[in-house]
This record gives sequence, C-alpha cells and structure tokens, in this order.
Amino acid sequence: MVLLAGNSHPGLAKDVANHLGIELGACNVSHNSNRETLVDIRESVRGKDVYLLQTAAENVNDVVMELLIMAYACKTSNCKNIIGVLPCLPYSQQTKMKRRGNISLKLIAEMCVKAGFSHIITVDLHSKESLGFFSCRMDNLRTSPFFLKYIVESIPNYLNTVIVAKNPPIARRATSLADRLGVCIAVLHGECKEDERNDDDGRASPPPNEEQDFVDQNRIYTVGSSLPPMHPKEKPPMYVVGDVAGKVAILIDDIIDDVKPLSSAAKVLKENGAVKVYVMATHGVLSNDAPLQVEQDSDIDEVIVTNTIPLDNQKLITKKIQTVDISILIAEAIRRIHNKESMAHLFRHVTGED
Repeated sequence: MVLLAGNSHPGLAKDVANHLGIELGACNVSHNSNRETLVDIRESVRGKDVYLLQTAAENVNDVVMELLIMAYACKTSNCKNIIGVLPCLPYSQQTKMKRRGNISLKLIAEMCVKAGFSHIITVDLHSKESLGFFSCRMDNLRTSPFFLKYIVESIPNYLNTVIVAKNPPIARRATSLADRLGVCIAVLHGECKEDERNDDDGRASPPPNEEQDFVDQNRIYTVGSSLPPMHPKEKPPMYVVGDVAGKVAILIDDIIDDVKPLSSAAKVLKENGAVKVYVMATHGVLSNDAPLQVEQDSDIDEVIVTNTIPLDNQKLITKKIQTVDISILIAEAIRRIHNKESMAHLFRHVTGED
C-alpha cells in the first residue's frame, strides 16, 4: 500500500501512517503563479493500492483540485486501486436543491469517480442519503464512541449532563447518545429573531387572478378559482423543551462553522439554568472570526471537535477548543480494507441515528 496526502491536513496523515507502521508516501503538491495545481509523485505506485488522504480544510476548491489531480496521476501511473480517505467530505452540506441552484455534492461525486476512485472512506456525513450520489464503494465511519469516551473521562460528574439537540431534526442523534450515557435529553425549538428577511427575489411568477385568460396564439385558456395560499413558516423565539436547570448541557451537531446559532442556543440554555454549555461536533470548520466569537462573545464553555480538520490557527485564538483524535479509526479502516477484512467491527452497535 501507499499512503499519499495533499496539503489539507499533513498532521492527520502522519498520525494515520504511524498507526499503520508505514512511511508517508513521497508526493509534492504545489501551485504555480496562477494557482494551477501541480502534482509530483516521487515513488512508484504501479500495481499498488493507493490511499489518498485529503479533507475539507481552508481553500476547499484547492483541496478538491489537489485530490482529483493526485488521483488522476495515480490512475495514469497504472496503480491497482485508488481509495480516497476524506474525513470531512468537501461540499458535503450541499445536498439539497435550493430554487434554481444545484446539488453540488453530486458533481463532486461524479468527478471523484471519473478521476479514478474505486472506494471512498469518510467520517460522519452531514446527510447519510448522499452516499447514493457516489457510484463507487463508500464507508461512512462514526465518531460516536470517541465522543462517549471523552464525556465519560473528561467531563466531571457526567451523569449530571443533559444532551441537547440544537433543533428537532438532530433529536434522534441526541437521544442515541443520551441512551448510551443514561442521561436525559432536551431539544431547542424556534430561532433567534434577528433582522427581518425578505426571501422574495422577484423571480416568482405572480399568482393568477380569479378570471385570468392566457392567450397562446389563437387559443384561450381560462383559469378558474385561484390556488389556495401557502402560508410561510413562522418559528417562535428559541426556547428549550426539557429540563436543563442545574445541569451541564452538551449541544450536539455534526459540522460547526458559523457559531452565531450555537451562541444563541448557549445563551438560552444558560438563561434556563444550565451550569455549563459544551458544544460537541465531528467537524470543526470554524472559519473567519468564529474562534474569536467563541472566546469573547458567547456563553459556550468548551467546543469539542475531532481532528478531521486542522485547527492549529483557531486554537491560537481561543483555548476553548478541544480536539478528539480519531486517526486510529481511519488507520484501522485502511488496514481492514487493505487486508480484505470485514468492516463490521467498526460498526458494532452503531445505529442509523449515530
């Protein structure tokens, strides 16, 4: 096997290589003056299984192009198989059609397969249904056991915690975690009211009148009674469903980028009597001024994320960020795939809610 890594997360690549007991493959990925990606693989990959590790860190578009060009370079060098190790899958949040937009992850999936990937390993997909976008084999690893271990070992008196879902769709995941810990759950409902938003961008067709005629050449079509109106959703101000008074609240999410919603949620939890508020998520993007907001402008006491994304710069701004190392999970998945062993061991007692 050969393990190659792009520029997105060299630290994680070295940790995975150490767990596997191999050297990281010699590969140089650079950019020329107009940001074109240049790949130089400095060892033979002919007839070998090549594992390419890349994650959705900063400059995601550069990350994607590095990944595709590295895969294509290995493919044209007659390697045996190309397995993508993508702990945080690029564009994984763009899985739903919005008006006249597109489902960008579907395009990324097709490009990965076209570049030569026969298998992809990822961690805690934002939407599990997006596995269907890929026509190659996929393994979606779970980080729940690592978070359970962290809660038991690092949060004092963890039996006095309450697992909080930041919105109703995440309640099932929060329930699964709470059941394993033997604690209660709470759910946040509503939204933080800010400036009034106007979603009318002028593209919608006007509704027909009660007696509106449409002329098409020589034919006239008459529309009868108007269509029933669809009333917009009006969410109430954010409130807590459940008891958090005197307890340590653990907010559950999968990806953290903009921390304003989580800060609003933490404020509501503190107002309802929570002693401390932890935020726990798999992928900590925390772009722009998110670390500064966590440090200065939020009631969040600690942010717990895995090392699927490098956070060295963010940790220089705030000491509230704690990382859980999951490199051994990725290394074990690679070892089992390479040795043609069953992956079922990595999914013991894992349910669809985890």
